[in-house]
Amino acid sequence: MHRLIARFDRLRTEAADAGMSTAEYAVGTLAAVAFAGLLLKVVTSEQVQTALTAIIDRALR
Repeated sequence: MHRLIARFDRLRTEAADAGMSTAEYAVGTLAAVAFAGLLLKVVTSEQVQTALTAIIDRALR
């Protein structure tokens, strides 16, 4: 009987950990998408595009 209880406790713990992994992946994915959106906003700004164009123009001279 003690072995059965120990196995049940272990299975319950493993199931809880599996759910946490999925939640952690979801939060990590959300953070990565938010960072990509912020980076896209910065790179497509007029100031950054002007600076990149100036760098490319100087490199091609």
